[in-house]
Amino acid sequence: MSNNIKPAMVGVVIGGLLTLGAINLLAPSGSEHANTSVSDEKKPLYWVAPMDANYKKDKPGKSPMGMDLVPVYDDGGKGPDEGPGTIRISSNVINNLGVRTALVSYKSLHTEIKTVGYVTYDEDRLVHIHPRVQGWIEKLHVKAIGDPVKKNQPLYEIYSPELVNAQEELLLAIGRKNSRLISAAENRLAALQLPKAAIVKLKKTKKVQQTITFYSPQNGVVENLKIREGFFVKPGSTLMSIGDLSEVWVEAEVFERQAGQVKTGTPVTMTLDYLPGKAWQGQVDYIYPTLDAKTRTVKVRLRFNNETGEFKPNMFAQIAIHTTADEQALLIPKEALIRTGNQDRVVLALGEGSFKSVAVSVGRFDSENVEILAGLKEGEKIVSSAQFLLDSESSKSSDFKRMHSDETESAMSGMAMNNMDMAENDTGVSSATATGTINSLMIAHGMINISRSAIEKWNRPAATVDFVTADGVSLEGFNQGMAVKFTFEVRNGNFVIVEISPLTSVEQANNASDEEAVIDHLNH
Repeated sequence: MSNNIKPAMVGVVIGGLLTLGAINLLAPSGSEHANTSVSDEKKPLYWVAPMDANYKKDKPGKSPMGMDLVPVYDDGGKGPDEGPGTIRISSNVINNLGVRTALVSYKSLHTEIKTVGYVTYDEDRLVHIHPRVQGWIEKLHVKAIGDPVKKNQPLYEIYSPELVNAQEELLLAIGRKNSRLISAAENRLAALQLPKAAIVKLKKTKKVQQTITFYSPQNGVVENLKIREGFFVKPGSTLMSIGDLSEVWVEAEVFERQAGQVKTGTPVTMTLDYLPGKAWQGQVDYIYPTLDAKTRTVKVRLRFNNETGEFKPNMFAQIAIHTTADEQALLIPKEALIRTGNQDRVVLALGEGSFKSVAVSVGRFDSENVEILAGLKEGEKIVSSAQFLLDSESSKSSDFKRMHSDETESAMSGMAMNNMDMAENDTGVSSATATGTINSLMIAHGMINISRSAIEKWNRPAATVDFVTADGVSLEGFNQGMAVKFTFEVRNGNFVIVEISPLTSVEQANNASDEEAVIDHLNH
């Protein structure tokens, strides 16, 4: 019986599946269920390039840089509205763009001044050897500059008639047993720097020494040597110098504008080329009170222990001075700042997918942060990644215009109002010729950023603009900082270079005003 039941059950299941499949096949395509699923799916308003929001398409595709276009959706009005310039983006687009935010907060500004320095002797431990009598060098115990010496090591032997007479005076005073004369004779020998051991030996043996040996007052090395055996010397002569290298100075220079940030005790890090991978920590020991009129730099002095002998005078060193401002400053991450030729901006994260680009005034920089002088408040959120795309969208309706949008709007409106003043090519596309300096370029993608000169016929001032190149125009051979002359066309809101060539020296001389605009942009 069980064998009969199993085939029957299998038949029922197969029949049910076939019936369900038939119903699905016969169901009309415009059924209510199908309409509901389609209506629930949001449709993008348009697609934009991730690195250039001015590049829009009505369908998916690739940007001029070869990146996938990003869909932009209507979020239905969610999120706060802060007036003109506020944009709203759905959460899935925010995730796709990788939007990250950071808090505006008060912190100490840590700046790093990188400079160079040179190892020198510790001048507090540099001893110069001078004689106090005249005479002849009978024997020299150190032979060359750089010779190491120990404290109380013999340096030289001298024959001096003055020293011989002073010894005889002491013996005469001792023979007369006159304590006052003995004391005076001993004081004279001490003033002539006769070693104490020689005085003791004289009083003990009662014999005058014709040559006197002088000894090193400290450990170190011979820094200079100006005598040889047989030399006649007299008071005031520099015989040699002995430098103690157990501790060294490093003298570095900072520019005039940076001098105010450096204080005594400021920590520093030093590295040496001949010892890669090693770093030494120290601090500013002294700031010299004068400024070098030629280099416009202030000299600072550092101290480093040199018991191991790794540092040698005149070595070249790289110095990083780590300055910290005493007062707290309003800081944001450096990557969150959008810098243009004439304005600095950040993108505010208003919450719930709302963003707005705002102008800010910036102050000092360090390796990670930038000081905000005006435009932001503590506790506000700003966008620290993908902010260029958001800034482009926000700028279109804000109270200030992005250079690309402003450039296009002005050029197109000028063409409509005064078409005769516009230089048009055979296809009716507006074009202009300008000079400028290349800031950056992507040769493989045919993209270039130029700080161009003013365009008088469009009444446009000098500006920094992104361009793309037309088919057949190559950027090979061009590089950053090169002055160029180029002709571009306005095509569907994009600036397309149709001709470009390096600027000759004569042409550069004839465009001095343009160069000033470029320099001003680079300084910013």
